[in-house]
Amino acid sequence: MGGMTPIPAADSALGLLLNRRSCHSVRAPGPNDAELELILRAALRVPDFQRLRPYRFLAARDDGLDRLGQAMQRAAVAAGRSEAEIARTPRMPHRAPLVITVVASPRPSTLVPLFDQQLCAACSVLTLQLAARALGYGGLWRSGWLMYDRGFHRELGLGEDEQIVGFLYLGTPQRAEETTHEAVPDTHDVLRWI
Repeated sequence: MGGMTPIPAADSALGLLLNRRSCHSVRAPGPNDAELELILRAALRVPDFQRLRPYRFLAARDDGLDRLGQAMQRAAVAAGRSEAEIARTPRMPHRAPLVITVVASPRPSTLVPLFDQQLCAACSVLTLQLAARALGYGGLWRSGWLMYDRGFHRELGLGEDEQIVGFLYLGTPQRAEETTHEAVPDTHDVLRWI
């Protein structure tokens, strides 16, 4: 075993994975319709036993960001959240020009358990983020109380068996440091041979 393996260029497939990071500050423009189509097509390639496609995507941009924020605010009021949270919720989607709410939407199956289907949906969030990054956009996978709030799920028209697995905020990185690459962490802390 020689020295450390060199890290591939960031524009290679492995380089994209090794250099992945969240981008906390994004601005317009976000992905256009053609780019969004590519991003979604990449998400359709996640590991998906029995090809159930147990997920769906709710996208918001422009006026849709206002509608998403209003739905968040109504859910915050119904949930009895603090006045500060209620006041803040309408602005939350405006942190990015495009917000994709990823929903685990399980399909009936005797072979694929619910948890496997939810994992498949969660994989799609990361794949969406990586595809957007490959196109030059930054993204942040957010969670938070709204992800688990059944009232908010109803605001979005989700079924009782559906579960939000993430909000993906996409846009152009605000700062150059959001696109710089950090050193790849050492794997020794997370690897144990059996």
